[in-house]
Amino acid sequence: MSEQQHIVSYGKLTAIWLGLLALTALTVWVARHNVGIGHVWGSLAIAVVKGGLVIAFFMHMKYEGRLLRWLLFFALSVLAIFIGFTFFDVLYR
Repeated sequence: MSEQQHIVSYGKLTAIWLGLLALTALTVWVARHNVGIGHVWGSLAIAVVKGGLVIAFFMHMKYEGRLLRWLLFFALSVLAIFIGFTFFDVLYR
């Protein structure tokens, strides 16, 4: 049985890490400036991008098979639905 290894270069990992640091700085900036409801949605959007980068490159999901990627997508979609239900519950109390 031949196992296929995907080696990600240190340069690419460093670039992703620097991108994550920049997005973290952007998150702090958004948190310190009052931009209304965009504050919450902006923070969530940045968190989604950061999570996607971590999952794709540091957890090597980019190199996995289609089934495993679809299962992860399904699990994250269900999580997003439950978080959305929580927002609606808090919104209409």
